[in-house]
Amino acid sequence: MKLWQKGTPTNKKIDHFTVGNDRSYDLILAPYDCIASKAHAQMLGKIGLLQTAEVEALVNALDAIQKAAEKGDFTIEATFEDMHSKIEYLLTQELGDLGKKIHTARSRNDQVLVALQLYLKEELKTLKKEVFSLFELLLTLAEKHQNDLLPGYTHMQVAMPSSFGLWFSSYAESLIDDLSFLNTASFLVDQNPLGSAAGFGSSFPIDREMTAEALNFSTLKYNVVAAQMGRGKIEKATATAIGMLGSTLAKLAMDVCLYMGQDFNFISFPEELTTGSSIMPHKKNPDVFELIRGKCNLLQGLPQQLALLTSNLPSGYHREMQLAKGPIIEALQDIKACLEMMQYSLSAIEVRKEITAIAKYDYLFSVETLNEWVKEGMPFREAYQKMGEMIKKGNYQPKRTLDHTHQGSIGNLQLKAIKAKMKTLMD
Repeated sequence: MKLWQKGTPTNKKIDHFTVGNDRSYDLILAPYDCIASKAHAQMLGKIGLLQTAEVEALVNALDAIQKAAEKGDFTIEATFEDMHSKIEYLLTQELGDLGKKIHTARSRNDQVLVALQLYLKEELKTLKKEVFSLFELLLTLAEKHQNDLLPGYTHMQVAMPSSFGLWFSSYAESLIDDLSFLNTASFLVDQNPLGSAAGFGSSFPIDREMTAEALNFSTLKYNVVAAQMGRGKIEKATATAIGMLGSTLAKLAMDVCLYMGQDFNFISFPEELTTGSSIMPHKKNPDVFELIRGKCNLLQGLPQQLALLTSNLPSGYHREMQLAKGPIIEALQDIKACLEMMQYSLSAIEVRKEITAIAKYDYLFSVETLNEWVKEGMPFREAYQKMGEMIKKGNYQPKRTLDHTHQGSIGNLQLKAIKAKMKTLMD
């Protein structure tokens, strides 16, 4: 069954090519299509195109289909093109001609768009909660380990003293930047497109404000052409937010992989969180973090993939927009899994103490001594040259005491300020 079919059967090869994997993705979107259809039916009742009893019957039937979809009992057989055709078939099977009335004053274009936006709204909300949970864990770890020093690196060379408190809280604050991108994507999907129909509105006197309120959208996408132009844009905005978050998680995972290595030996995890080798019994591999790194690196390419898909398209609907549905659904599942595994693993992290006490980290503290000379009145360039000569001659003896007091430094992590900044965005 196809909503657009007028009696002539479709070539099977054409059908297979044009439908693709849509049926499997529509199983995820089907509950949202039911939710939108209920609001649409209620609106049709308000403007007199459906009787009160008809609205009630449609809503009850859609409730049952929605529950089946949420339980995983909803299927889309090969005889149906998509969720829309299967849902309308079920309505018609149960309610007769009344089921055929549900498509009045809408198109598949705004039907799939509103279902996708409802899905993205909920997924982004869940994603933000997961980001906040990881953020809180990182701040807890930062506070717990704020006095545990860690070598800082530039160019992969030993540079200056850092700390686990500084390291953990740096990723916490980076998540705030990522949340701002998630908020932007949330704003874009929180605009009701229902009623734009095929992209040019309808001659029916529909009430789009009513459906926006019923579906808990903050506002309308008022212009019906602009509503259809949102297809592709909302996926790109969501993909960009996922990519930014993926960048943070990939970098954190890379740090963990380095710091777990025997040459660093800064951190460790319980053996059950690592994997072994088929021939080397001593191995404790960071497979979880390597996969987080790999998945998140791939996710950073998705915005470009979607940009290429939608480049140079004129206004109006085009069938290749269908190809954005699958990647964004899969990307959301991947980034949620990466967040879950990162939080689960980091909650068991074991931090090594007194790392910087050994001789190979002596030069970490050279800048500390140099700065003391400057505080006593020596010009910086002269102090720099003096320290260089001492290091060259092997005369440098490090002082391992630190006096970092400015905001955001080792001795003043500003954890409360970082938490307040995050709360502002969450609110």
